[in-house]
Amino acid sequence: MAKQPKKYQEAIKKFDRQNLYVASEALGIVVDVASAKFDETVEAHIKLGVDSRHADQQVRGAIVLPHGTGKTKRVLVFAKGEKAKEAEAAGADFVGAEDLVAKIQGENWFEFDVIVATPDMMGVVGRLGKVLGPKGLMPNPKSGTVTFDVERAIAEIKAGKVEYRLDKTNIIHVPVGKVSFGKEKLSENFHALIEAVIKAKPSAAKGQYLKTVTFASTMGPGVKVNPVRVSE
Repeated sequence: MAKQPKKYQEAIKKFDRQNLYVASEALGIVVDVASAKFDETVEAHIKLGVDSRHADQQVRGAIVLPHGTGKTKRVLVFAKGEKAKEAEAAGADFVGAEDLVAKIQGENWFEFDVIVATPDMMGVVGRLGKVLGPKGLMPNPKSGTVTFDVERAIAEIKAGKVEYRLDKTNIIHVPVGKVSFGKEKLSENFHALIEAVIKAKPSAAKGQYLKTVTFASTMGPGVKVNPVRVSE
């Protein structure tokens, strides 16, 4: 096992790694022990008591965080005609159709963070399924990225909209802000997120829904949260 950096070793001495904290307290610890020279992103890792292999136990959605993520996302929009003009006026970073498909396929171009597509363009976007799918970039109606209301979609993404979805191990990984936000803003962002995740509980899910919750900054150690006390 590789030896952890000195700053990381110092950070884990500042709190009890086995303890389960309330959410706000855990976020305070993450902020206190962050030591990188850049403004680290704080992520929530939420393990759910569901089985993502079953279609009726999927958990997926999107929410605009009250204080954003601290990062301005680059939005690519697949649209034509008036909708393309609307997207440009709304501040999309890239707008196009078949030309962008060719650019992504031919140049392995991924200078964007989120894709929005009008429903009539999904046949075109579908050609990119094999490259967009594994990267989590495929537009989806559930996350509000397949819509004719491109103006609203772009505004929400720029305001700090984040998508949450299960990975193969039934864990959701979502950024809840930057270390510089401080404990209070991070807590407000997290509570908005966890409320949405709880509301999205599938009816087929049995037993304990929130299994584990852990916070960590980009370079910092994980701090565990008591899943029963996530709202505190």
